[in-house]
Order: sequence, then C-alpha cells, then structure tokens
Amino acid sequence: MGVGVGSAAELEHVRTLLLAGRCAEASALTRRILPTAVGADRADALTQYLAVLINLRRSGEYSATMDAAFEATRAHPDPARIGLLHSFAAVVALHDGSLERCVWHLVLSARTLNTVDLTNATLVRAWHNLAMAYSYAGFHGHALSAIARARAIASSLGMQTAHLAVPGIRVRHAVFLDQRGDTHGCTRILRDVVYDLDLRRRSGELSMLRPISIRAYGYAIARLATLGHPGPMADTHPGVLLRAHDDSVTANDFAALGAVCLAIAERRPMEALARLETAEVSDETLGAAEGHRLNALAHLVAGRTADAYDADRRAFRVASASDEKLRDLFVEGMAARVDHEDLRRRADWYAGAAHTDPLTGLPNRRALEQYVNGLVARGESLVLGVCDLDDFKAVNTVHGHLSGDLVLQRVAGVFSRVMRRGDFVSRYGGDEFVVVLATTSQEEASEIARRIVTAVSGEDWESLVPGTPVSVTIGWAGISEDGPITTVTEAFMAADHEMLKAKEMPCAS
Repeated sequence: MGVGVGSAAELEHVRTLLLAGRCAEASALTRRILPTAVGADRADALTQYLAVLINLRRSGEYSATMDAAFEATRAHPDPARIGLLHSFAAVVALHDGSLERCVWHLVLSARTLNTVDLTNATLVRAWHNLAMAYSYAGFHGHALSAIARARAIASSLGMQTAHLAVPGIRVRHAVFLDQRGDTHGCTRILRDVVYDLDLRRRSGELSMLRPISIRAYGYAIARLATLGHPGPMADTHPGVLLRAHDDSVTANDFAALGAVCLAIAERRPMEALARLETAEVSDETLGAAEGHRLNALAHLVAGRTADAYDADRRAFRVASASDEKLRDLFVEGMAARVDHEDLRRRADWYAGAAHTDPLTGLPNRRALEQYVNGLVARGESLVLGVCDLDDFKAVNTVHGHLSGDLVLQRVAGVFSRVMRRGDFVSRYGGDEFVVVLATTSQEEASEIARRIVTAVSGEDWESLVPGTPVSVTIGWAGISEDGPITTVTEAFMAADHEMLKAKEMPCAS
C-alpha cells in the first residue's frame, strides 16, 4: 500500500525540480516525503533521492541510500525502476573509483531495461539516466544508443523530447577525443553540437531545454573557441548559456571550466591558469584529464611551448589510464569467469538449493555438515579451517552491501582457484568460509593457509572497493572419530577460537 496520490504528485514534483536544475529544493522535498513513504512509493522515493544526492554529489549518503533503495525495490520489484536504480548505482561506483562495479551495474541496468515490454515515463527516465551513466564512464557509443532508446519510447508515448537533448553526452565524447589527441574529431562533434543549438533556437525550443543542457551547449561553444574555431552563433555569447540556473555540481563544473575556456579563447592565459588552480570540479563531468588539457591550451596561448607540451602529456596519461583499467578489467573478468565455472562444477556435487549458498554458489552449512559427518563415519581424519574476512564491515559501511556481496563472490572464486583437488570449501555464513582438508597434517594445513591468505590479499581490491583492502585470517581444528573433536559444531568453535587468537597476533595468517 502506497502513501497516496498526494505523495505521488510530490514525487513527480521532485522530478520536475530536478529537470529545472533546482536540486536543493528537490532534496528538501524528498526528505519530507521519505519518513512517511511505504511500499512501492518508498522504493520510488529512495530511488529519486539517490538521483538528488548524485546531482549534489553528497557522496557521504550514497551507500546507505543505495542499500535502502535496493532493499525497498526488491520488496516491490519493477524492471524499469530496477534498471533506473542500477544506472544510478553505476555513477556511484564511478565516483567511488571502482570501474569494475560501475560496469557491473551498467550491464545489469541495460539487461533489465531490455526485458521491459510495457513502456511508460519511468522507462524513458531509466534509459535516459543509463545513457548519462554510460557517458560519465566513457562508453560514448553505448550512451548514444541508450538516449536514442529513450527518445524512441518517449515519442511512442507522445511525450515532449526536448529534455532528452542531453548535449552533455556529445560534449563528453568530444573532449574525450581531444584529450587523447584527436582534436579534429573533437572539433567536428562540437561544431555539430553548436549547430544543433542553433536549430533549437530558431525553432523556439530553447526555453524547453533543461538548464544543464543549456550549460552544456555553452561549454561546447567555449571549448570550440579554445581550439581556434568560434561558434557560428555570434548573437549568443557562451557566458550567458553557462549561467543558466542550475545548482547541480555538474552545472557548476560546466560554468567553472567554461570560464577557463573563455579566458583562453579571449587570450587571457594567466586568468585561465589562475582559474584552473582554484577550480574544484568533479572528474565525472568532463573527465579527469580536462583540466590538464585546458592547462596545456592556456600555456600554448601564453607562448610557453614546453609547459604546454608537459601539460598535454599529463592530459594524455590521465585520459589513457581509464583505457588501461578497462583492459585490466577484461582480463580480471575472464579470470573470474573461469573461477566461477570451476566453482559451479564443484557445486554440482551438492544438487539442490538446500545445499548451496545462493550468493556464492558454494556448498552451504548443511552440505558442510553432511560432508564432514560422512568422512568421520568412514573413520577418516580431517582438518577444518575457519576463514574470516578482516574488517569486512568497512566494505559494507563505505561501499554498501551490494559491493560487499561482490567481494564475497570474488573471495569464493579465489578459494576455488587455490584449493587442491579433493579439498572442500563452503560458506558458513556472513563473511565466514570453512575449508575441510582430508588426511592432512598441520604442516600441510599451514601451507594451504599461506596460499589462501596470499591469494586473497593479492586480488585487486582497490578496483572493486577502493580504500578498503580485503584480507583473511584462518584458524584450524582437527576432527576424528576417536579424538576430542568429532562434530562440525565442535570443530567450528575450536577453529573459530584459533582464528580469533590469530587476529590478535601481528601479521596473522
């Protein structure tokens, strides 16, 4: 049961405020709606609030809001809302510095939205926001395809499409090319953007555009001028466009860097350099390399060729860093796929959901108990190890529970990769895993522990959950039919005790 027509109307007003660039007002209204929102309306309100936070770059609230939004959406699933939420989560991951998580959410968003048959305004918003997320992440071809889907659906519904102009997507593509050395390609795209603005002005659509779009058009003109190509609209100064009312961080970034561009174009390089030194802009808006590229253009206007060359090389290195991350991500993705396939083959031994952990695909606690009881009944001795992730709570706190789930899945893959044939791995619960080594000495168990600790610590956690390294501590206990420990519960308690002792020791393993 929702909160009624009034709240639905208020949520629609929140969207209207965001379209108008009145993000602070949208934030206040959403915060007023949330305490009483329930059911599907709460899922919508939390999703909308996440959009507000992204526009204002209030990153301290990202994690908790995103977790709450996904939880509410799972209780009231709707493919369009789920796809929209994943597009927002992709931007959050990008801001967090995790290209891996960003791509994961982009793929889930696109796949979910492609399953929707019934078209509505929410689906239009979802494809629009997915296009923006693609654009921020540097996937410009995907961004253009997604915005084309949004326009097609909007047209089929008879909706106005002026707010789907989103010139920022093409502007980001243009500077992406310039930062990597393709200035000709950049100029061509920017000229096309400025020409599009001229057409909209002539047809009277300028007043229908979102303020953020008007600022993006202004930046296109100013950026084109830095390359020695003044725009064709002599009667529209870019400074006016860059001041269109919008209090989002992206709009402020366009204005700050646009002022730098105008100073360069009007041959005031010292002013441009001074503005760059004090400008606080987000890397997502135009890429982390844009400041370096403008620095190079300012030095070039000032006649400082060597300084311009150095700044330009920095721009190229920063811009190319994301390409290198994508290559690494591809290799790591293939490795994770191999790990997962091997993991699934092992899990097939334990048919049925009752014996398998749904998150990791590993055997669960019930399967562990059956396996150990079977070994003990046959008179075999074994060693059980409790593996606990260190400071795992920080991952959930800083990055959200979805990111924590990805960490657990990757750790499960690491276990699958490093364990010997015949060894048993299960997820006991939470962030605890249990390994069982049959007919193994304590010396062999110590070597297995070293391999596990090294493999987990050696993963590239910085690309998945930046700033929260993941490691593991292990405690062991033996089980035998005629020994002091004969059951899984007893062994787990003993091994857990040893694990906690190991955590208290320096350089525990």
